[in-house]
Amino acid sequence: MITILDFGSQYTQLIARRVREANVYCEIHPYNVDPAIIAELAPEGVILSGGPSSVYDDDAPKPAAAALSLDVPYLGICYGMGLLAHDAGGHVARAAQREYGPATLVANNGGSSDALFNGLEGNLGQVWMSRADRLEQLPAGWQAIASSDNSPYAAIRTADGRRYGLQFHPEVVHSQRGRTMLENFLFKVCGAKADWTPASFVDAACERIREQVGSRQVVCGLSGGVDSTVTAALIEKAVPGQLTCVFVDNGLLRLNEAEQVCRELGEPFFGDDFVHVDSTDLFLDALAGVSDPEQKRKIIGRTFIEVFDEAAKSAERTKPHAELLAQGTLYPDVIESVSVKGPSATIKSHHNVGGLPAHMNLELVEPLRELFKDEVRAVGAVLGLPHELLWRHPFPGPGLAVRLLGDIVREDLAMLREADAIFIEEIRRADLYDKIWQAFAVLLPIRTVGVQGDYRTYDRVVALRAITSEDGMTADWFRFPDEVLARSSARIANEVSGVSRVVYDISSKPPATVEWE
Repeated sequence: MITILDFGSQYTQLIARRVREANVYCEIHPYNVDPAIIAELAPEGVILSGGPSSVYDDDAPKPAAAALSLDVPYLGICYGMGLLAHDAGGHVARAAQREYGPATLVANNGGSSDALFNGLEGNLGQVWMSRADRLEQLPAGWQAIASSDNSPYAAIRTADGRRYGLQFHPEVVHSQRGRTMLENFLFKVCGAKADWTPASFVDAACERIREQVGSRQVVCGLSGGVDSTVTAALIEKAVPGQLTCVFVDNGLLRLNEAEQVCRELGEPFFGDDFVHVDSTDLFLDALAGVSDPEQKRKIIGRTFIEVFDEAAKSAERTKPHAELLAQGTLYPDVIESVSVKGPSATIKSHHNVGGLPAHMNLELVEPLRELFKDEVRAVGAVLGLPHELLWRHPFPGPGLAVRLLGDIVREDLAMLREADAIFIEEIRRADLYDKIWQAFAVLLPIRTVGVQGDYRTYDRVVALRAITSEDGMTADWFRFPDEVLARSSARIANEVSGVSRVVYDISSKPPATVEWE
């Protein structure tokens, strides 16, 4: 167990990823967390993240003294290093010139044999600097173990080797030996064990679920996506027969998606604990004439709640009343809610089961709230879920409603489904599906002039979108081979009646979002 204290760095989640990739469990907490909570976690070590503040400012984020005085090793990164040095009596000041970018790290005399640099044989390589402050004077009892051209104190430690500070960011890929340094801190300095695996998580999660649920019933809104499916599979394994999965077909799914979910997850996986509700007419009637994307989301969320509530009540005819609600909340959601910077600004609202009304009075079960997306997929593999389902591209809660710009019309939904299916088929044909985070088609509310079969047409435009990303927070557009886009465009224009033009979206996030609405 490693505790990471967050001081607002854009890289804090990346630190956690690197620790977990070494099969060591860790948790991120805000810098001002109650020290008693850290003590109760009993970590083998504490990592202090970077951050945008300066330690000498009056309002600089500083943890309680008890949070910095545990009898465990500490590693301070960037701002975290400044905090440790400042707290120990060192002098930190504004640098004459900010250093941002690559720098060559050189071990000082004796530094090459330090535990942090174990196995590197003095070749510390390039590191990534991002600093506006500078450590001007070492605290008493500290020594510099590495430097760069502009940072004589690029890496420092106490004489007893229990506290380290790094001016650079070892967690980013630009720091060539950074991953090894972090692993050395975990294993050589902290003595942690690499025993946190997907299988061990499944065992521990099942124990926690049994302890929370007891003999009570659980209901889960199953979308067929990765998060809700793995959540349901965990609960089914932990308390078989006590779960009801409700899959709602809202008429806004991709081509043949409802059939696929029922086929792969219904009888084969959840059996009698799976309930399929086709509410296509209810949703599409409620959305008739609505073009505003936020209104679409609100209507879909409200209608889903009504359908889910009714389905949960129907399940009570054969099962006891459900007292718990299962949700696929992931760790990035948890981190954001307690971040040192506070919750992010609302870019667009999100539809999920978390909008259920208070009168349902259901206690939440969130077995994945400790995991990142890639870890969820690994857990799903341990549970025996189909590979194709686990590696499906993310799909928005409102479904095709936010990929059909303008009014929701059944004929337009059919057109969009066909175009989307062709695009995905061509991506799979080129063996590119698993290299892309998300790919889909968007039907635009405009018409353009075309010519087909010597006749003038005035038909619709389809936009194609494909991105690469690690977690969906930032994204870049995918560089397709020309022939893939050419085949996709030709097939959509020829096979989807009513479409005469296809465009490709080359916007990154930011400034754009992944979805168009």
